[in-house]
Amino acid sequence: MITHGDCKTELKKIKSDSIDLIYLDPPFFTQKKQSQKTRDNSKEYSFEDTWDSIKDYTNYIEERLVECKKVLKDSGSIFLHCDKSASHHLRIALDNVFGSNNFQSEIIWTYRRWSNSKKGLLNSHQAIYFYSKTSEFKFNQVFEGYSPSTNIDQIFQKRARDQNGKTKYKSDIEGKCELMEDKKGVPLSDVWDIPYLNPKANERVGYPTQKPILLLEKIIQLVTDVDDFVLDPFCGSGTTLVAAKLLNRKYIGFDISEDAVNLANERIANPIKTDSNLLKNGKDSYLNQSPEVLQILKEIDAMPVQRNKGIDGFLRVNDSTKPIPIKIQRFDETLEKAQQLLVQASSKNGFKTKILIKTNNFHEATLFDMHESSKDVLVIESVKDFVTHRDKMIHSF
Repeated sequence: MITHGDCKTELKKIKSDSIDLIYLDPPFFTQKKQSQKTRDNSKEYSFEDTWDSIKDYTNYIEERLVECKKVLKDSGSIFLHCDKSASHHLRIALDNVFGSNNFQSEIIWTYRRWSNSKKGLLNSHQAIYFYSKTSEFKFNQVFEGYSPSTNIDQIFQKRARDQNGKTKYKSDIEGKCELMEDKKGVPLSDVWDIPYLNPKANERVGYPTQKPILLLEKIIQLVTDVDDFVLDPFCGSGTTLVAAKLLNRKYIGFDISEDAVNLANERIANPIKTDSNLLKNGKDSYLNQSPEVLQILKEIDAMPVQRNKGIDGFLRVNDSTKPIPIKIQRFDETLEKAQQLLVQASSKNGFKTKILIKTNNFHEATLFDMHESSKDVLVIESVKDFVTHRDKMIHSF
């Protein structure tokens, strides 16, 4: 069920003690109008996020939290999504309604974003406050894999405390280590590294502040089971509801925007989820530079580039990265082939100066026409030559 209306009113129509999970992503007190167009620019979605005062804002949220608490089961939980603009005020509002003793976690959703020129640290996380209605809340423990730095051979050894309270490996009467029969992994932490929806993701619908389905699935799986009820009082484009449907949960959503309700219904009718290759394959799957090439790039102070056959890095100058692509000739690669790859990789972006560092003197048996490919390519005879004359070459660019 997706209903058009203010959740403060609509929540009163829901039966008390009937909902297993409430996730709300309310306005953030950014004091800005939030707007975004669809990819084809055919429609613009927007909502006001401006308030007369922080008190008006927190009162608005707290009034709706009171109604949320009424409809939650005793085994239910609520997750409130917020950012730095008013998170501390919302934490107090949640304490007022649900009690500080029912605070369970502050989840940090971290992600990579494009940098900007704003003074200060780049904002790359949001907070999600997790509260239960009572101490008897439903919770499905999730385990993750061990860190590469973990000594896997030691995790099966039981531990005990000595007379000084220090942890040590537990031994049997023969002095041998006692072992556990199995280990599930590391319990899920409160820091979630989930990619932000990129602009070209099939899942993106052009609604401002749209969250990824992967984030909502993680929350839903944590505190609900199949056929449980999930409610989103500020459902927006319907991401929570789509995630609930994909996980075979029942769902209820409210939004004060009729456009949002229509969009949410469209997404429910045709759910589209973008898988994250980053999460599926891991960060290391994006690394394909050899240790030898990375070492050379480090020596010449260049920023490495992954997943590009023609460009290995970009030159750093005075703590900044310049649009000067660098290619390291592979040890089994001809000079002609290296130049060709560098020029081809640089052609679309219009890089004026390109640097090729030789590592051997291999040439094609029949020289191909290098007139075009060598244009604007500065060929350096060796890594040592580049390091020695680096400053002089930079000034000549």
